[in-house]
Amino acid sequence: MKTNHTIDHFDLKILRELQRNGGVSNQDLAEKVGLTAAPCSRRVKALEDSGIILDRVVRLDERAVDLNLMAILHISMDKHIPERFEAFEKTIIGFPEVMECYLITGHDADYQLKVAVPDMDRYHDILLGKITRIQGVTGVKSSFIMRKIVDTTAVPLNYIG
Repeated sequence: MKTNHTIDHFDLKILRELQRNGGVSNQDLAEKVGLTAAPCSRRVKALEDSGIILDRVVRLDERAVDLNLMAILHISMDKHIPERFEAFEKTIIGFPEVMECYLITGHDADYQLKVAVPDMDRYHDILLGKITRIQGVTGVKSSFIMRKIVDTTAVPLNYIG
C-alpha cells in the first residue's frame, strides 16, 4: 500500500546509504545514519511501505557472467495505438536478454532497449528470432556499448528538501 511519506534528513541519510549498499545490515545502517537499530528499522520499513524503496537487488558484472555484448536498440512501431504498445510490452518483458525497456519520445523510435548477450551470434538470434518478429515492429537501429562511463542505479536525492 502506497502512502504519503515526508522525507526528513534521517530518511535522506538512509536512502543514500542504501543506494550505496542495499545489503548493509540494519545495525551498520543505523550507525552510519546516527540512529539506533529499532528506529532505523522502522524508518526503512516506512520507506518500503510508502513505495519510495521499491526493492533491493544484487548487481552483477555482465562480463563476469559472459555477457560480453551490450546493445542499445531503438525500436520503431507501425501503429501508435495502445493495443500495439501493450502487445509489444507484454512480449518484450518475457525476453531475459532485455535489461531495460523504455517507451520514448523525441526520437524517430518508439522504444529504447538495453540488451545483454554473450556475443554477436546471440545478438543476431535475439534480433532476428525474437525482436523483429514482434507484431508491429517496423525498424530496429542498434548501437553497441563499448565502455560504460556512468553506470548507476542511484537516484539523485539532492532535489529533496
